Amino acid sequence: MPIPDFQSLMLPLLRLLQDNHEHRISDLTDKLGQEFHLSPDERNKKSPNSTNIIFNNKVGWTKTHLKNAGLLDNPRRGIVKITERGLLTLKDNPSRIDMRYLGRFPEYQEFRKTSRTDSQEEIGSSEIKLSLTPFEQMEQSYQELRNAVAKELLEQILECSPQFFERMVIDLLLSMGYGGSIKDAGEAIGQSHDEGVDGIIKEDKLGLDVIYIQAKRWGSGNVGRRDVQSFVGSLEGKRANKGIFITTSQYSQEAKEYVKGIGKKVVLIDGDLLTQLMIDHGVGVTDVNSFTIKRVDSDYFIEE
Repeated sequence: MPIPDFQSLMLPLLRLLQDNHEHRISDLTDKLGQEFHLSPDERNKKSPNSTNIIFNNKVGWTKTHLKNAGLLDNPRRGIVKITERGLLTLKDNPSRIDMRYLGRFPEYQEFRKTSRTDSQEEIGSSEIKLSLTPFEQMEQSYQELRNAVAKELLEQILECSPQFFERMVIDLLLSMGYGGSIKDAGEAIGQSHDEGVDGIIKEDKLGLDVIYIQAKRWGSGNVGRRDVQSFVGSLEGKRANKGIFITTSQYSQEAKEYVKGIGKKVVLIDGDLLTQLMIDHGVGVTDVNSFTIKRVDSDYFIEE
């Protein structure tokens, strides 16, 4: 089951508090996960670019909105309790509580004035934004920018020569922490085309093992099983057990299934993964700006 948006959690969270007792937000989060039949993977899924657990983050924003509407209170850290207004709201038996519903409360209107942006108030596409927490909106915008950079990177790579592409692959692997140096890699790259292997790189800085590399700069068409099988055969001829096959294109399903059933460890990197790795490890890209997200440090405000 997909993880619900934070507005869909508002009414269920309030109902869990209708006994008028104090509850730990962590306990409520677990109960909500059960109510929405989330699997362990869904329950613990993290945001792509942070260590935040997505569902926990959504529950946190749900609590924030309900609190600013005066429907629940936060008597102390990690504890929530329904308010009189919250009990009266449940008594009205609403079919759904969301941001529009909360807009009837003056405190919430004030909260929205200080936190919303003009774009969130637009009709149409704003409905999608309103279902996302501010953190999720930033994540979404970041991913859109990242995908745009990845697309541009791939276009640049396809305009380069095969020799530059091979060198770029080595640069990437070195930046990922594989051993050796540019000099070591440069002596190996392009020296063994006769056996179908484009390059060799040390797995660690001591050179205890080596990894063989094949790099294919293809503009279109999938890399099929025959190409991958030929590379694996080259590894066999060198009595090697590890290899990386990199392409700017994609791999056929047969090629992917083939490497799963062989004894050697062969990693397939397609164009999409290649550009994502380049972004992650700063190869062919440069930093433009960075943002630091702050949260209130509740521990700071505890009086001894």
